Order: sequence, then C-alpha cells, then structure tokens
Amino acid sequence: MKGDRVEIVIDAGGTPRTYEVIATKAGRRVDVATRRGLIEVTEVTRTGTPVRTARFMASRILALVEYPAADGEAADPDE
Repeated sequence: MKGDRVEIVIDAGGTPRTYEVIATKAGRRVDVATRRGLIEVTEVTRTGTPVRTARFMASRILALVEYPAADGEAADPDE
C-alpha cells in the first residue's frame, strides 16, 4: 500500500542522522527485520520481490518509527 514509511534515526559519531524508506508505488510495502545485530528495512512488491534494502547496525539506532498507510488512502508524509 502506498504510504508505508519507516523513519530511522542513527547515531553517526555524535550527530544524529535521519533516513526514510518509503513505499514508492501502490501495492508496495516496507518490511523491517532484525538479523544478527542488524536492522534491515526493505521495500517489497506485492509478490515479495525486494526493490531496495537499507541495513543499519542495531547498536547505532536511536529511533525506528513505522508509519502505516492510512485506511483506504495514501498517507501524506508532509502533513
């Protein structure tokens, strides 16, 4: 569903950095997985094919916020 978005804030040596992974087209979703000290955020299609993946060290993550799409409509990240 378009509108799925995950925001990740990491500690980059004293300065926090923010990254976003957004489902760019209708029918895609964003999955979050924890594997061996890594947080993996992946945008996947309806069939489960990964489109793009971001990996972060779990020890560096300050915050991870998932924004699901609104019911029946796409969420606007600017509102």
